[in-house]
Amino acid sequence: MTGSGAVRRQYAALPYCVDEENRPHVLLITSRGTGRWVLPKGWPDGAETGPQTAAREAMEEAGVVGRIEPPQPIGSYPYVKGLKHGGPIRCRVTVFGLLVQGFSPDFREKGQRVLRWCAPACGAELVHEPELARLLLGFSRSVRKAKIDLGSPLLASAAESPEENELA
Repeated sequence: MTGSGAVRRQYAALPYCVDEENRPHVLLITSRGTGRWVLPKGWPDGAETGPQTAAREAMEEAGVVGRIEPPQPIGSYPYVKGLKHGGPIRCRVTVFGLLVQGFSPDFREKGQRVLRWCAPACGAELVHEPELARLLLGFSRSVRKAKIDLGSPLLASAAESPEENELA
């Protein structure tokens, strides 16, 4: 662990869309190092806010653009980040929902990760962090209550086959 034992802060996006039947679908990506299923996340760049960092990471790592919705964090979870040069770092990841409104065909980490749309319950089974799994399950319930609007007809095609929709 880091010498001081300090917990570092990262910010993540939970990219999602809602289908015509008000069922939420979330986008998970694989990590570059281990291939685990994760959310797009990272460190703030300069004076970026948490929501700005989350939105930037979603674009860089998954090629999705959208709006932070709801505006406040939907939760957080701990994890240990392994670094190439140095020991592991304890992190607390603050998560913001990102209502997906479009996709970029060319993004920074294209080809380095696998993307997968799935139902939140399926995502909860795929991720390794127990608190992230609980967050995904809770998000599913909160989106259904909120009945958030699709915002874009593009999303319907993204969630046509949510359980097994993987993109390389």
